[in-house]
Amino acid sequence: MPNLLENIIKNKIRTQGTITIADYMELCLGHPQYGYYMTRDPFGAKGDFITAPEVSQMFGEMIGLWLADLWMKMGSPSEFILLECGPGRGTLMEDILRTTKGLAGFHQAKKLYLMEMSPTLKAIQKQKLNIYEPTWIDDLNALPARVPLLLVANEFLDALPIHQLVKTGQEWMEKRIELKDDAFHFVYKPVDKRLKSCVPKKIWESQTDGVFEASLILNQYIKSVDILLKKQNGVALFVDYGHPETAMGDTLQTMRSHRFVNLFDTPGHSDITAHVDFENIAMQAWADELIVHGPTTQKSFLTGLGIDVRAERLMMGADDTQKESLRSGLNRLIDTDQMGSLFKVMALCPDPNLKLEGFDESL
Repeated sequence: MPNLLENIIKNKIRTQGTITIADYMELCLGHPQYGYYMTRDPFGAKGDFITAPEVSQMFGEMIGLWLADLWMKMGSPSEFILLECGPGRGTLMEDILRTTKGLAGFHQAKKLYLMEMSPTLKAIQKQKLNIYEPTWIDDLNALPARVPLLLVANEFLDALPIHQLVKTGQEWMEKRIELKDDAFHFVYKPVDKRLKSCVPKKIWESQTDGVFEASLILNQYIKSVDILLKKQNGVALFVDYGHPETAMGDTLQTMRSHRFVNLFDTPGHSDITAHVDFENIAMQAWADELIVHGPTTQKSFLTGLGIDVRAERLMMGADDTQKESLRSGLNRLIDTDQMGSLFKVMALCPDPNLKLEGFDESL
């Protein structure tokens, strides 16, 4: 069966010349008809990868408790926006709302918004979350103004398209994609001025050869979030895999059926991600006069919120099979050999006096 998306990408290259890795990612993941996220449910054992909310209910419960505590510290506003960016199957938000249902006033005050582009995942989210009357949006500009905002994004930033810049000696070039004998190949072209501005001075002037990954889309998204948080007295929580400090390195990865595959193998049928540069996010937030909490490890964040205690309580009424499942889920979430250290947590807010739990230890 012909790969229609592959033909579309090849025709784009034939028409306009080389394309960036960011262009390729955007088409592979988000093409309206054939994009990876537009056509399937990628999560779970039958999908291509698994996220923390699917590993254990305890992840969403901890996030729910964190949000409940934050809402009360903000003065329990009678109206606030609860937004999740990239809500997947709706599992995280379902666990958040189940955990907070006993907090007087929280559910009555919330206005639930979900930023999602996938028709397939929207349908699944509707099945789980319709009782909470969510509103789906395509971008942050669709949110109501002058309403306090609590934003959650778990494994959202890693899927935003990146550019790869390559340094050899004193020369920087951008890694782009061309056709050779009707097959995709990498080629190196001069760096666009917009991208040069994304490279920190310490990296640009480094004497070390290597790859630096920059994301114009991520930078634009964080800028929009920063503006919203300042205007609407909000807090944003990001959980993703990545590095706490800006560094060189090729982290682009393509995954199908829980295995790594070649970037060019059947476009539109694999997940494509890259590690998140948390220092870059922090630098932008500081420039926008926001307070940055973290990054800290997922292990530190979740244990700081009491996930160990929650696991013990759940085990008290569990049979042996359930206990083993709880232990396995907990270990996967916090073990340093699994998600515990690879995944980082960061929060942004404009209020220097607001105490955010889980951030006693920063990297």
